[in-house]
Amino acid sequence: MSMARDLEDEERQKPIVRADRRYKRHERETRFLVKRSEDYQVIDEVFDMPTMMVITKMVNDGIIRSIQSHFASGKESKLYIAETPEGLPVAVKIYLTVSAEFKKRLQYIVGDPRFSKVKKGTRNIIATWARKEFKNLQTAHAAGVRVPAPIAVEKNVLVMEFIGDSYGNMAVQLADTEVTADDYNEVIEQMIILYQKAHLVHADLSEYNVFKNLEGKIMLFDFGSAVDVNHPNSKKFLIRDIQNINRFFIKRGLDVIDTGRLVERITGSK
Repeated sequence: MSMARDLEDEERQKPIVRADRRYKRHERETRFLVKRSEDYQVIDEVFDMPTMMVITKMVNDGIIRSIQSHFASGKESKLYIAETPEGLPVAVKIYLTVSAEFKKRLQYIVGDPRFSKVKKGTRNIIATWARKEFKNLQTAHAAGVRVPAPIAVEKNVLVMEFIGDSYGNMAVQLADTEVTADDYNEVIEQMIILYQKAHLVHADLSEYNVFKNLEGKIMLFDFGSAVDVNHPNSKKFLIRDIQNINRFFIKRGLDVIDTGRLVERITGSK
């Protein structure tokens, strides 16, 4: 009699056990959402359903384990520190699907021989932009330019190396630190490698996307705008990059090289 009652109890418990397992599995797959801290809050414009599906896929594919906290923002994207299954920090860049900025960015896509066909629609443009930044980082990194190493890209989500310390403090923008003539020369050297070895022009270079890493070395960030040197506007973009960098260092009281001479030096034309 006791055995029969035990079997009955066990049968009654089975749906509860199955439900509990489903809940725990769901909790594991979405634990990156429920994590809260003072500097992290899920924002609807970032974590819409398509983006959530991409992040869930990256979790299931073993690319990341959880998203930890938000650490930087721009007009087009937000950056988060994430953790890999091995416990290492990586940067996750989520391009905002509600941003109108991407419509202004077509000039950096149209004319680039690597991205000749772009489907209509904001999400397609953004996905192309993310893929373009990933490809540019791959090319620059392989050529020896100091950039964050790209790890994965899926639609509007890019995962790359986190440049900072184990406490989540990222490298410092050039705009927020003391600079020297050595820093200027190092920026120019990175531009030379980028042009002559990676065959790219950054096309959006300024003191806000040039950083110093923990060792004080110059690194270049934000490669979504970068174009192949064969792009019809690459020369114009290069001149603008040079002028932006020169303007910043002049404001800091340092001597710079004339724009014309720098064009020749960077392109290797003289």
